[in-house]
Amino acid sequence: MASLTVSAEELSCPVCCEIFKTPVLLSCSHSFCKECLQQFWTTKETQECPVCRRRSSKHDAPVNLVLKNLCDSFLKERNEKRSSGSEEICSLHREKLKLFCLEDKQPVCLVCINSQKHDNHKFRPIGKILYEKQLLTIININETSVDCVSSAPVILDPNTAHRSLVLSDDLTSVRDSGDYKPVPDNPERFDCDECVLGSEGFNSGTHCWGVEVKQSSCWSLGVTTASNPRKGRGFFNTGVWFVWFDQYRWSLGSGVRVKQKLERVRVYLDYDGGTVSFSDPVTNTHLHTFTTSFSHTLFPFFLNV
Repeated sequence: MASLTVSAEELSCPVCCEIFKTPVLLSCSHSFCKECLQQFWTTKETQECPVCRRRSSKHDAPVNLVLKNLCDSFLKERNEKRSSGSEEICSLHREKLKLFCLEDKQPVCLVCINSQKHDNHKFRPIGKILYEKQLLTIININETSVDCVSSAPVILDPNTAHRSLVLSDDLTSVRDSGDYKPVPDNPERFDCDECVLGSEGFNSGTHCWGVEVKQSSCWSLGVTTASNPRKGRGFFNTGVWFVWFDQYRWSLGSGVRVKQKLERVRVYLDYDGGTVSFSDPVTNTHLHTFTTSFSHTLFPFFLNV
């Protein structure tokens, strides 16, 4: 049986970066998933190796049986360890297993969620899944935490987080570290405003979530369009509906300032009705309601300074 000490990268397809599925071998000695190779050849309209670009004379590459058996054994051992609950590290990416894929019914790491295997899948924090199985209530996080009051927490998208922000392991809370971390300056990441978006967007229906803000002296929260620019200082000018609190800041775009310090804020989005409302659930006080006509996918957003 394959040992988990073997590097998972050695058993991964260079195209999809996942453990080989029906690996085939080219004459140049490079192996790929059969489906990945066929898709590559179809796209390129030429039978060349995706790695070294050497042309293949065979239309159907033979299955690499040795590699296939090794991968099967590796996956079997990994699944057994997962079933026993002894594995806490992703064997493929060597990262902590922090989320649970609802489609594949398995724990995943933060790198897994961006892989081709999990395209369009939904995820929940592992802790949330365990609590649901044990019929417990959700523990409040002693930071600026985000927890859905209807069915599930808002999962934050680390790829959008400003480089000064630190997300909790379960991706349901955020704090400002005061330091700039060395993170990739990808297009979806905020580079000026200390913001982060939720990982799931909404384009229909009603949605509600609560945000704990009692430990933050400056915050802003609401919803924004997916196309709203995240580079520079133009984010709060248009395509965003929000409330904010900061005793030193007199204006922040088109949002509504909350004058009193709050413990929690509840957000209620009625996409089809064209409203997003904010309230204080502690005192049951209405803060503000925006009325408009939504035509783009909306994402929850949070600013914490």
